[in-house]
Amino acid sequence: MTIQQFKQTAIEKLTTSPSPALDADVLLQWILQKDKTFILFNRDLELTEEQEAKLAEAIAKRKTGLPIAYITGHKEFFGLDFNVTPDVLIPKPDTEILVENAANWIIDEYTRQPRIFNICDMCTGSGCVGISLMKFLSESDGTISKEHLPGFTMCDISSAALAVAKENADRLLSKAQRQKFNFVQTNLFDNLGHAKVGIYDIIVSNPPYVPASETTELLKDGRSEPRLALDGDVTLEGKPSGTDDGLALIRNLIPQAYRFLIPGGMLILETGEYNAEETERIMKENGFKNTKLYYDLEGQLRNVSGIK
Repeated sequence: MTIQQFKQTAIEKLTTSPSPALDADVLLQWILQKDKTFILFNRDLELTEEQEAKLAEAIAKRKTGLPIAYITGHKEFFGLDFNVTPDVLIPKPDTEILVENAANWIIDEYTRQPRIFNICDMCTGSGCVGISLMKFLSESDGTISKEHLPGFTMCDISSAALAVAKENADRLLSKAQRQKFNFVQTNLFDNLGHAKVGIYDIIVSNPPYVPASETTELLKDGRSEPRLALDGDVTLEGKPSGTDDGLALIRNLIPQAYRFLIPGGMLILETGEYNAEETERIMKENGFKNTKLYYDLEGQLRNVSGIK
């Protein structure tokens, strides 16, 4: 079977996929360890029996609804290649906006007062937000000097997710950058001490914010993403909150974050377009000032920030 024949077969079999041709290309790049250009200009290349077998297995998995990223174990985010497993949410392009908005605020603050920033990435999952933020701040035209590399506390309730985040940090960060990272398994801020005064300059978070009923519907397609990382309608004990607006966890996160921020520190969250304005209201109720809403790549409300 040639590359072209495989692509045609894959397109015919992946009738339920929204992007069968793209799926086929990504799987070929993964199996052959080649780029898009190679695939395009070598359509008559004969695949080995082993490659055919691996591709057939991958197509079978994709037909169940399993995302390509879980099949290949990789997903690009902010120009970086992240390892992903079904223990973590697959990084989404819209979440890159969270990194950009957080970085812009840090750069502005650093320009006014150069110092070592203490950053918390709450609900870190694959670690894509915190790791991308470190890479951008420390490698983009020397934005942050080497002696001022920020410190990161990467938090998640899932030990399996933290293992993925640690693996990505080891792969993607330099030794100096990696030494600035601390990984903590915690239910929100429970295991970060009982701060009487703030300790973080900025808290970034892409927490679960999807309504419970919508989460159930989303997971029916076989995507296998962890409900823990999607369903925002859970109590601190991990039980259903009885609400269906995706904000139960955020209602607990916001007041806790306020306590852990220094005066003038920022909390910035990713939310859904359907509950961003309510998230902003909750921030104001809990003492945050200068709150702001941000739009994603499709013009939908996606980030919310506030200053302590």
